[in-house]
Formats: sequence, C-alpha cells, structure tokens
Amino acid sequence: MPAGPVTGAQAAELMRNLNTTLIRLLQLRLGSYEDARDVAQEAYARLLNLGNDQVVSFQRALLFKIAQNLATDVLRRRAYTELPEPEGLELWPDPEVDPERSARARRVIERLPAVLAELPPRCAEAFRLVRMEQCSFKEAGERLGLTDRMVRIHVARALALCQSRFDELTDDGRTAEHD
Repeated sequence: MPAGPVTGAQAAELMRNLNTTLIRLLQLRLGSYEDARDVAQEAYARLLNLGNDQVVSFQRALLFKIAQNLATDVLRRRAYTELPEPEGLELWPDPEVDPERSARARRVIERLPAVLAELPPRCAEAFRLVRMEQCSFKEAGERLGLTDRMVRIHVARALALCQSRFDELTDDGRTAEHD
C-alpha cells in the first residue's frame, strides 16, 4: 500500500486481508471473540484517524500494534474490575451472631456513661459530639469554643480512657481490679 493517509478503499482492502488474522490474534490474547471484534474495530478506527505524517507504508504492522495496545488496555481494565472474590469470604462469621461478642458489646455500652463521667466535662462533650453525634472536629470546636486541634486531643484522651477501662472488663462483666 502506498504511504500517506489511509483512504476508505485502502481501509476496506486492509480489513478484507487482515480482519480474520487480527481477530484470531486478539481472541487468543483476550479470551473473548466479542472483545476481539471490539478491539479490532477500534484499531481500524484509530488507524483511519491518524494524520498524514503519522501513517507510513507499513500500515499492517501499525494496525497490529494499535490492536495489541488496545488489547493490553482491555486486559488491564479487566484485571482491575474483575478481581476475584477472596477465598473463604463466605466462611467469615457474622459478628452479631457471636454470643460472646454481643455480651461484651452490651457490657461496654452499659459502662460507657460511667467511663465518660470520669472525664473532664469538655473532654466528655468533645467525645460525645465527635463520636456519637458524628460532628466534624471543626464543628465540635465551634460549638465548644475550642480549636479543632484541641477537640482532637480531647477525643484522643477519651478514647484512650475508654480503651483502658474496656480492656479491664472480664468475661463476667466485672472489672479486673475487683477480682
């Protein structure tokens, strides 16, 4: 074929001569006849849209290179969007069904007011606004007349106290210090 842009007649001849080969090659790479046809069609369209200075006399090689690049794109998209489901996912227990976990959660919820009562008032209020009312640190700071940094510090202190108190809980609901 002569150098220069691909004309409609040249594209038709190129398709007649190469279409079966191109689609077979792409089908082997992609594992899907439909995807192979779509990629081949896109490759022809891109070849036709190249400017005069970009198309050279070896249009066949250029067509196959375009098709291979498009196939690579399809495989990358497929790898990203078709991630396999992790094995054993269906075997993960539902936390709500575990009676021990439910009982411990109930004990934590029952003790929470007493633990929060140990905190200074502003610290407890910052925790309540951020963790229970789902306010942002900035919003809680505006309500309390504090900077959002100070609200973060109060919430961190409250979380640390809650963690230490709830770590002390025994299986029967009493704290470890009472044993």
